[in-house]
Amino acid sequence: MKTFCLLPLTAMLAVSAAAQVSVPFERIRDSSKEPGNWLTHGGDYAGHRYSTLGQLTPANVARLKTAWIYQSREAGRWEATPLVVDGVIYITERPNVITAIDGKTGRPLWNYRRPMSDQATGCCGAVNRGLAILGDALYVNTFDCHLVCIEASTGKERWDTVVTDYRPGYTMTAAPLAVKDKIIVGISGGEYGVRGFLDAYDAKTGAHAWRFWTVPATNQPGNETWGTNDAWKTGGVATWATGTYDPDLNLVYWGTGNPGPDYNGDLRPGDDLYACCVVAIDPDSGTLRWHFQYTPHDVHDWDSCEVPLPIDATINGKPRKLLMQANRNAFFYVLDRATGEFITGKAFAKQTWASGLDAKGRPILIPGKEPNAEGVLVYPGLEGSANWPAPAYSPLTGLFYVQTQDDYGQIYYKHKADYNVGNDYEGGGARNLLGAEPYGALKAIEATTGTVKWEFKEQSSCDAGVLATATGLVFSGTSDGYVYALNAATGEPLWRFQTGGTILAPPVTFLVDGKQYLAIAAGSALFTFAL
Repeated sequence: MKTFCLLPLTAMLAVSAAAQVSVPFERIRDSSKEPGNWLTHGGDYAGHRYSTLGQLTPANVARLKTAWIYQSREAGRWEATPLVVDGVIYITERPNVITAIDGKTGRPLWNYRRPMSDQATGCCGAVNRGLAILGDALYVNTFDCHLVCIEASTGKERWDTVVTDYRPGYTMTAAPLAVKDKIIVGISGGEYGVRGFLDAYDAKTGAHAWRFWTVPATNQPGNETWGTNDAWKTGGVATWATGTYDPDLNLVYWGTGNPGPDYNGDLRPGDDLYACCVVAIDPDSGTLRWHFQYTPHDVHDWDSCEVPLPIDATINGKPRKLLMQANRNAFFYVLDRATGEFITGKAFAKQTWASGLDAKGRPILIPGKEPNAEGVLVYPGLEGSANWPAPAYSPLTGLFYVQTQDDYGQIYYKHKADYNVGNDYEGGGARNLLGAEPYGALKAIEATTGTVKWEFKEQSSCDAGVLATATGLVFSGTSDGYVYALNAATGEPLWRFQTGGTILAPPVTFLVDGKQYLAIAAGSALFTFAL
């Protein structure tokens, strides 16, 4: 049974302030005009996670104190980015829960809970990274592969659409992306021999609009890159992190995951399109406009699902429409986002698998780095030098901020891969180096060149996202519980707070009654700070 719950009269009165929720496409497109809200997963369609609010500055950020704390009823990994609309916070909790919260007091306004099949399994837990909002409705992916539409003012369910059958290993963990009249969703499950895709649904009815298969079938362009057998049928290539959108070019940019089996490429001897790519998709039709492959024939589980960020900048004296990504394979890439043309790329962390990139951005491989039965040491390890935690970009500094792992290698090995429906289909794995101590670091990378300008080393690894501000601040968090602020130009630490819980989510900032707040999920609690 699906449930939604309205709280007592005091909370009911608070709901009335949000009763007329209205977030049309145009409002999301023009979100820079209302920085007091957080209307889409990445803060805006470009995913910059950049705020122009001005109350928190390098001069006063050390005075931040907790304003309120909301405690989730579910323990475990909390990776969600909240949305904030006119003073109300909407956030997902694991496994399939949505809660509306008064942004000023932390009081929950309503709570929607949807049961989940206990047979749905994924590689990394039943996480949910967030919501989309469009019009007067919220949209959430469920771990067992449904897309659900919720009335934003009450939490009442409007419709529930099955995206795919979860039993072959499909799951859904990413926040949807609302574009025009459609809700675009990705899937997880690349370690189970699924066949990846990107889907779109009608926002009003939940009707299926289009599907782009990330593993092309026989007689489709790109199928020849999987060899002559049927490897494409179990090719993986999930779409498990939310993409970005350029309204001017009308293109959605979405990163794709690793091919399957992960570590044994013998059955898929070619480049394995569209694995480890960014794909540019027409959101109206689902048509592929262009693609760029970062790691052809990946055998190290280096998904390329990291968020691709569009920016406008000058290259060689000419204005260009660019797309940036700090890839899991340890290279930072700059592309032309209208055509997919490679512009530049540079390693931003220690790597030992490629001597560089050629003129078209293809890696120049170092021989002997593919996994074998005994094991081969390669940098970076399978979690990569960057991963799914959301980066940020500041037009004030021209820097791209991303959480990284450095001095991080693993011993990769392979074995025979036999496909069985719903079971791991990896063909190997990776093990740590004895005595090695890789470290996490927030790095600031020059967006047009890939040059690392500064790094802030952390005592633990970090899977938190990043927030940048127009006042010259960068916020993030650590796996050992600290949320902190740095000087965006220099990396100088300015403030930190120990939450007592692992931070696996990005921070957001918003206004309520003219006052600026900072919020971030840590452990199983949502912490909110203000001056």
